[in-house]
Amino acid sequence: MTRTRRTFTPEFKAQMVKLYESGKPRKDIISEYNLTPSALDKWVKQSQTSGSFKEKDNRTPEEEELIKLRKENQRLLMENDILKQAALIVYGKLKMYSLAINLCSPFRA
Repeated sequence: MTRTRRTFTPEFKAQMVKLYESGKPRKDIISEYNLTPSALDKWVKQSQTSGSFKEKDNRTPEEEELIKLRKENQRLLMENDILKQAALIVYGKLKMYSLAINLCSPFRA
């Protein structure tokens, strides 16, 4: 049986963290509110490190760098595609120019 993914408001998460920090046993909070142990642990850790439950505020420096590098890679791929198209256009024009010169040349064989 699969479990449906539930979402919790930041207020609810903060309330669960306060209960935990006030001394209520972890297992009691988990069973009373039907939470997973990992969810409560994550909320407590997020609250202690950044005070926020948003994923963006709880990223490690490595995760931030990875996101930055992926964006830069995407930008560079787009620039590369543009340059390839420009090269094809220039090559086509040069080829036509070369053909025109050959046709107009008095030294044609």
